[in-house]
Amino acid sequence: MESLMDLQGVFVTGTDTEIGKTTVSAGLLRAWARQGLRTAGYKPVAAGTELREGRRVNDDVERLRAASSVPLAPQEACCFLLDEPCAPHIAARLAGVRLELAPLLTGARALMPRCDRLVVEGVGGFRVPLNENEDTADLAVALGLPVVLVVGLRLGCLSHALLTAEAVCARGLRLAGWVGNQVDPGMAHREDNLATLTDLMRRRFGAPRLGVVPRLPRDEADAVASHLDLGVLSA
Repeated sequence: MESLMDLQGVFVTGTDTEIGKTTVSAGLLRAWARQGLRTAGYKPVAAGTELREGRRVNDDVERLRAASSVPLAPQEACCFLLDEPCAPHIAARLAGVRLELAPLLTGARALMPRCDRLVVEGVGGFRVPLNENEDTADLAVALGLPVVLVVGLRLGCLSHALLTAEAVCARGLRLAGWVGNQVDPGMAHREDNLATLTDLMRRRFGAPRLGVVPRLPRDEADAVASHLDLGVLSA
């Protein structure tokens, strides 16, 4: 499978589902746009839609479109939009379609000439099945982009982060950095956990901390961007 290594962008994965991948992806898009770069957000597969103004939409896809500086049609920002809010391969089966890597990569390639930074958001954690043979880790490898890991800050995040980092590096991918996202506002010993993550992720995987996103009154991409430091992205 042809690689997209020459494309400047990142693949955003997470320690779990519902831990802020879209929040951070939108923040990355706005942070790069502030630098005058053309940005495009792409979520190859999205599961779970609702009817808005006569159109089935997914909130994650709409947030990526809104945060992109390049205008994107819904079908450009997402290749497979599935109605059922469940694991993608199950949602696809219920919709009577089959998820394959080829169209997911075609969607990414179509955006390449139009942007300076492509942010590809994964689905759930790093290894979510797409079909009986392939998962989202295979997608990340085929894309060949550096990986940004979103760590949901809550009890258990240390093991989840280290396991995911190991899986990313085992696939031969570069872990360019990680972002902590405060999913549990009452997390005990937050700063101690952050210090441990910052040390271990740098020493073991060469991955710097790109920022920590607190609980914000409104989940706006520009506000998230203010908590990110892309200058420390691993080269």
